[in-house]
Amino acid sequence: MAGNDQVKTRRKSRQVRVGAVRVGGDAPVSIQSMAKTRTKDVRETVRQINGLAAAGCEIIRVAVKDGEDAAAIARLKERISIPLSADIHFDWKLAMASIEAGADKIRLNPGNVRAPAEVAQVCNAARRAGIPIRVGLNSGSVRRKGDQVKDMVDSCKEYLRLMERFKFRDIVISLKCQDVRDTVRAYRLMAAACDYPLHVGLTATGPASAGIIKSSVAIGSLLLDGIGDTIRISLTADPVEEVAAGRCLLQSLGLRNFGPEIISCPTCGRCQVNLVEIVNELQKRMTGLRARPSAKNAQVAVMGCEVNGPGEARQAAIGIAFGKGAGLLFKKGTPVRKVAAANCVEELLKEIRKL
Repeated sequence: MAGNDQVKTRRKSRQVRVGAVRVGGDAPVSIQSMAKTRTKDVRETVRQINGLAAAGCEIIRVAVKDGEDAAAIARLKERISIPLSADIHFDWKLAMASIEAGADKIRLNPGNVRAPAEVAQVCNAARRAGIPIRVGLNSGSVRRKGDQVKDMVDSCKEYLRLMERFKFRDIVISLKCQDVRDTVRAYRLMAAACDYPLHVGLTATGPASAGIIKSSVAIGSLLLDGIGDTIRISLTADPVEEVAAGRCLLQSLGLRNFGPEIISCPTCGRCQVNLVEIVNELQKRMTGLRARPSAKNAQVAVMGCEVNGPGEARQAAIGIAFGKGAGLLFKKGTPVRKVAAANCVEELLKEIRKL
C-alpha cells in the first residue's frame, strides 16, 4: 500500500465522542453511512445497520421523519453495535424525542431548524445527554444571496455563533454540495475559520459508478490537505457500497489500514485466464478473512501475464502472474511455485493467512 507522504499534516480540531467513536483530534478518520430503510421499521433497519457494521461502518445515521421514527431509536439501540445519529429536519421536537430515545448524535439542518429558542432547547438537551450535534448544511437548503459557497459558510458561522451563545461546543460540521469544486472550496474555507471537526462528503452524487468518482475526487482532495475527521460517500445504491468505497479511499491514502490490499492489472490480449473472475472471488473471500495485524499493510498482486508479473509487483508480499491455465506464485518478487488457475484463490488465501 502506498504511504501517506503526500498527505499534509492533519488539521488540528476539537474532539467529540459519538458513542464509543472519537471524531476529530488525533482519532482516525471514521466511516459513516445512512440507513435507507424507514426507521420505524425496526426489523429491517436493524438488519441493514448490522450488515453495514459488518462491512466496516463505524457510525450510522437514520432519518427521523416523525414521532414513530424517533421512538424506534430506543429499540434500534438495543440491537445494534455502532453509534447512531438521528437526522432531523424542520421539527426541532423530533431532535428532543430522539435524544430522549438514546441517539448518540443529532444532525440539525440550519436551513430548516433556525429559531434560536428551538436551537437552545436542543443544545441544552444534547448537553445533558452528553452527545454532539452535527451542523449539517446542504447547498440546496441554504438561502442564496450570491456566491453559494460563501452563503453556506456564512450560514454555518452564524449557526455556530448561535450555538456558542448557549455554551454548546460539542459540534461537528458538514457543508455538502453537489459540485465537487464547490464542496472542496466550502470545506477549505470552513477549516480555516474554526477548529470543529469536519464530516466530509458530497450530496446527491448519483449512482455508484459516478458517485464514487465524484466523492473520491472531493473527499480525497480534502483528506490530502489534512482536512476531514469523518467521511460518508453518499450513493444512490446499496449503502454497503458506500462503506466499501470509504474504506478503499482511506486505505489508498494511507490514512487507515483495514487489511491486505489487492493490486491487479487491467488485463489485455496477453491474458489467458479470466482475471476479473479470479480477482472478484479473491476480494469476496478476503472480506471475511481475519488477517494477522502484521498483514494489514500487505499487498496481494494478481497479474494477468509475465509483463505485469514479479518485476512490476515486486513490492507485493504475495502475488501471482498467470500464463496459460496456471500462474507463478511469488513472494516479494521471488518466484516460489506454479499454481493451477483453478486453485489460485485458495492458494493465495493460504499464503495470506501466513503473513
